[in-house]
Amino acid sequence: MPESPPKSVHITNYYHRDSGGISTSYNALMAAAARHKRQMRLIVPGEKEEIEEVNEYARIYYVPAPKSAFFDKRYRVIMPWQYLQGESLIRKILEEEMPDFVEITDKYTISMFGAMISRGNFADLKRPMVIHFSCERMDDNLGSFVAKGRVSEWFARLVMGLYNFPSFDYHIANSPYTAEEFQRSVLKKYNPRRSRRFFNFCWRLFRSARVPVEERIRVCPRGVDKERFSPGRRSEKVRRDMIERAGIPDDATILLYAGRISPEKNIGLLPEMMKTLAGDERDYRLLVAGAGPQAEWLEEETAKHIPGKIKLLGHLDKEVLADYYASADVFVHPNPKEPFGIAPLEAMASGVPVVVPNAGGLLFYATQENTWLVEPEAEQFAAAVREIMSDSELRERKIAAALETAAANTRERSTDFLIQTYDELLADFRARRELFVAGEETMSFDFSKLAE
Repeated sequence: MPESPPKSVHITNYYHRDSGGISTSYNALMAAAARHKRQMRLIVPGEKEEIEEVNEYARIYYVPAPKSAFFDKRYRVIMPWQYLQGESLIRKILEEEMPDFVEITDKYTISMFGAMISRGNFADLKRPMVIHFSCERMDDNLGSFVAKGRVSEWFARLVMGLYNFPSFDYHIANSPYTAEEFQRSVLKKYNPRRSRRFFNFCWRLFRSARVPVEERIRVCPRGVDKERFSPGRRSEKVRRDMIERAGIPDDATILLYAGRISPEKNIGLLPEMMKTLAGDERDYRLLVAGAGPQAEWLEEETAKHIPGKIKLLGHLDKEVLADYYASADVFVHPNPKEPFGIAPLEAMASGVPVVVPNAGGLLFYATQENTWLVEPEAEQFAAAVREIMSDSELRERKIAAALETAAANTRERSTDFLIQTYDELLADFRARRELFVAGEETMSFDFSKLAE
């Protein structure tokens, strides 16, 4: 009798029903569950307890959770006591589902789950494999929201290397850029002055796997929905809607940004770029699709220095956003520390020329052949926009290359690869189970040799 496909439970704080790159990725994964006929469950924070049956194989559990007191206050946050307690709702869900593996997408309030599993606090689950999915870098988050500089970098490296990494069996990152944080936090060559004794103390405390570091890290990039995002959606009717909705002139050149209006997105570059373009004969207007903690600041900055040049549209439905991508003249994405960047890939798939920084996770798919890859500076972005509008031959050549890139990075291909990776990791976990499950050897093992 063939073995049933493994069942998985995925837990994250970063899920909104209608927006966000992580939400988009999990929605694609839930769709892949039906395609692969395997049971997947997603646990996310919500206003009230609720169950959503996504399809025959995928289900979302919403657990009551408070709104975030920090970062982006639109999000709700699952707190530690919601799974630490013996009778918590999350424990109940896990014990009912009995997954083969659990994936945590969070570095903060849910991160203790991995250590709890490895230390035997969920004994009824019969020790499932535990994966940490990294969709962002802690050092970048702290640099954006707490303080820039070496102190934030040092603290992030300490937390990631001595707590987060040993707490999970495996780590999957959405780009090589995101995965790099694990390597820099753990490997000895990046931490030459680290105490071997303290390193071993922490990895023994969190019952780390006795497996070489590089064997516990995988990269699984995200993909784009080619059915939704397409040049075929470009139309004069949509463009007219964009002009009327934003209240801009008929002959305006429309630039578009789509994403969170938040410090970690380097939003400050946008008004500076528009100040540079404001002196041009061509009338450039920037439409901003999204919401976030810097929205009010962006409106104030626009009113003060470049009235009418930037229009905030708020959150757009995915279908409307797909139309706007295809009907804009240029898409701009200012963040040089983007973990992956699904929005620029969606824009590329839509046939709009794209300007992005020459850094971060975007470099997994963005090149000089398919985008305008420039320094994350206002003058450089403005120069790229001008070149796009003045050089039609170059514009069409890069758009054609971008469409080929998008076709090679579809959501089906990315989710198939992610599921294949899950299966490979689970097979490895089962084959070398004694190295992952804490035993007497753990408390005397020299973990530092695994990170040489």
